Amino acid sequence: MRIVFCGTADFALPSLRAVADAHDVLAVVTQPDRPGSRGRPAPRPVADVATELGLPVLRPERIRAAESIGQIMALRSEVLVVAAYGQIIPAVLLEDPMWGGVNVHGSVLPRWRGAAPVAAAILAGDEVTGVSIMRMDAGLDTGPVYAAHEVPVAPTDTTPLLSQRLAVHGARLLLEVLERIGAGTSVARAQDEARATNAPRLTRGHGAVQWAASTAVDVDRRVRALQPWPGTTAPLGGSEVRLLAGRPIVMPSAAPSAPGDFVGTNGESVDVATLHGVYRVDYVQPRGGRPMSAAAYLRGRRPDR
Repeated sequence: MRIVFCGTADFALPSLRAVADAHDVLAVVTQPDRPGSRGRPAPRPVADVATELGLPVLRPERIRAAESIGQIMALRSEVLVVAAYGQIIPAVLLEDPMWGGVNVHGSVLPRWRGAAPVAAAILAGDEVTGVSIMRMDAGLDTGPVYAAHEVPVAPTDTTPLLSQRLAVHGARLLLEVLERIGAGTSVARAQDEARATNAPRLTRGHGAVQWAASTAVDVDRRVRALQPWPGTTAPLGGSEVRLLAGRPIVMPSAAPSAPGDFVGTNGESVDVATLHGVYRVDYVQPRGGRPMSAAAYLRGRRPDR
């Protein structure tokens, strides 16, 4: 099958390797290089793997631009495969190939349509999520679904860990769907609009924790879900820090504490009262500093909220 592959993030890598091994990938379309930290280019994992595999790489600034559309249509692909690309695909590119556009999406649709489905599942406390292979249409993750596979969410899962598992399942499922499409036996079923939920793009505001407005469970979900970006920040020892790791704990009966109070220590970890429950902070990163244990950060500082 002649394929044009669109992807940018790590989630797309297993799918790219899978289709490159089994099909004729005419080109890989990915986001253009962007500035990263300290002046270095931001990572572009799909571009790196495509180069490693000897595949042509296109980096359009806007895939909706007429020049970009013309360049991709000139390849005469049979199907457009999309996984974690990061731009809206114009309808003409979904209509041009014989078998249209096929998307690898990190949830069991129609739950968690949108840019951040894995983080949304963790934030909501979902015990099960999964991956869907969808026939793309003009809407945002609204197209009919060829196949889906459920995956349990572990209580220690972070967005990178869960995304990695989903990506592997997605690559396997993608190959099965492409085989059925080529054989003419594929069936895509419409999504149930009544069950749809949205997972919008994350912003820095999602990661701001106020101890008095957050439960220990809520803090835990944010710390795990909002990695690597935007991260979770909270006041600790008089300053805002990034919470890197921790967990909610069950404390023995003790005197009531105000949210934000330190209620105990455990080795290099620090226990903080929340609106409901206690969150054990294991590792933090102060602004402009390096990651360290919560206790190391607090040593020598005033224990203000």
